[in-house]
Formats: sequence, C-alpha cells, structure tokens
Amino acid sequence: MTTVQLDEETRERLKKFGKKGETYDEILNRMMNYLRELEVEELIDAKWERLQEEKEEYIPLDEV
Repeated sequence: MTTVQLDEETRERLKKFGKKGETYDEILNRMMNYLRELEVEELIDAKWERLQEEKEEYIPLDEV
C-alpha cells in the first residue's frame, strides 16, 4: 500500500466521483479505465479518418 498526498480540495473532488462505499483506489482505477477506453476510441477515430483520406489515392480493383 502506498500513501498519496492530496490537497484537501483535490480529495473533496475525488470523493464526488466515488460511489457509496467505494475506496479511493477503486475510484481512481475506474477513472483510469475510462480514460484508457477514451484513448482507444480516439485512436480508432484518427485511424479511420486517415483511411478515409487515403482511400481517395487508390483505384478500386473493379475499375482496373
């Protein structure tokens, strides 16, 4: 177990993200998991946009 020092204001903000009976560890892990999912979605969206831009550079096989 590790101790993390927080300002009182930060601790109060963190508590507002928690559910009844949830530990700070559980709150932080849930938040980090959510952020990881957002990053994956952003990565997928960026790759999709790049594919859409690149597809204009190619000729479909049925047109060759």
